[in-house]
Amino acid sequence: MTLSEELKWRGFVNQTTLSDINRLDNNNWIFYHGFDASADSQTVGNLAAMMLDKVFLRHGHKGILLAGGATSLIGDPGGKDAERILQSEETVAKNVESAKQQIESIFQGYEITLVNNLDWFKDMTVIEFLRDVGKNFSMTPLVQRDYIAKRMGEGGSGISYTEFSYTLLQGYDFLHLHQKFGVNLQLSGSDQWGNCISGVDLVRRETGDEVNALTMPLIINKTTGKKFGKSEDGAVWLDPKKTSPYKFYQFWLNVDDEGIEGYLKVYTELEKSKIEQVMQEFDDDKSSRSAQRILAYEVTSLVHGKQAADSVANITDVLFGDKDYTDISADNIVQLKSELPLSESSIGEPVINALVEAGLAESNSQARRFIEQNAVYVNGNPINLDYRFSKDDLIDGKHAVLRRGKNSNAIVQIKN
Repeated sequence: MTLSEELKWRGFVNQTTLSDINRLDNNNWIFYHGFDASADSQTVGNLAAMMLDKVFLRHGHKGILLAGGATSLIGDPGGKDAERILQSEETVAKNVESAKQQIESIFQGYEITLVNNLDWFKDMTVIEFLRDVGKNFSMTPLVQRDYIAKRMGEGGSGISYTEFSYTLLQGYDFLHLHQKFGVNLQLSGSDQWGNCISGVDLVRRETGDEVNALTMPLIINKTTGKKFGKSEDGAVWLDPKKTSPYKFYQFWLNVDDEGIEGYLKVYTELEKSKIEQVMQEFDDDKSSRSAQRILAYEVTSLVHGKQAADSVANITDVLFGDKDYTDISADNIVQLKSELPLSESSIGEPVINALVEAGLAESNSQARRFIEQNAVYVNGNPINLDYRFSKDDLIDGKHAVLRRGKNSNAIVQIKN
């Protein structure tokens, strides 16, 4: 499969300045892709962009990944209805370092060059910027760009010169990287198309060289129509402190059936034949959620490592699958204690008290009703009203798993 064929098959092609997408197959590309540093972690939306980069790298092309230490101090106005709150230099610097660490982890085994655009903007004077960069841009096409026109139009919140200048900064990134590294292609999300054009035009005006841009579509949840990677709690982060490996795995395990094939193509490096096999098995029995299981394991392995993926997969198979509770390891218990409600009990104490303390029931009477309805389980086994904790319930000598219904679990720490 050629580069252009794989990009099209995986769904990575949206807009491009190339006259023919097949030209990608007949050139040596040095691409750059910028990553925002306005937060202290990248999200699964950023991860999709990284997977686009990996396709180019697998086909033998070179990559420059840019952390926006300067542009993040300004804030991209694209997709925003109001002015961003500016962050301090110290905050952005920490965010850049976090971005670099995550990028290096995701691209482990690949040869990439990491840069920070603050390195070439920090010593540039205002006069230099206006004379050498600003003079190359006409105001007319800039004010006609959708996100600027929306902010400046009737009912818009307006736009400051600071945010208005963002596209000039990003355009200069392309010029600088073209002159220093020979970059001839910018990769980005579709919401950055206008900024890409700024760079392509600036390079042509300053050097006379042809460079190009390629954007990928934003990943959309086909069931909800919302931007993919947004949960009820907010974004799904790559930082395990912000989205734990367990919750990260659960997010992928619960993605919509309609979009599962697209997610496998974008978020994994599985080959076409493997994904076709996965989808055939999934279509034969969608209730098994086999495709989601493979997706969840592959992406969790990529972001958090195989050991973490094995752990959360095992926990999930015990809590929600057919695995026996004796398969829960001591390490699994440690992880679950940070994820699930925790209560304490003692040998011989009724389960009702633990149900209430863990928040699985609002009162003793409600707890009794749940038990009478055969909706309460200890280590996967249904219990009756007379049930009391015993040593036989201890998975690791100290804990048991209490469940109400299909999905509400808690950890009970039991004293002897």
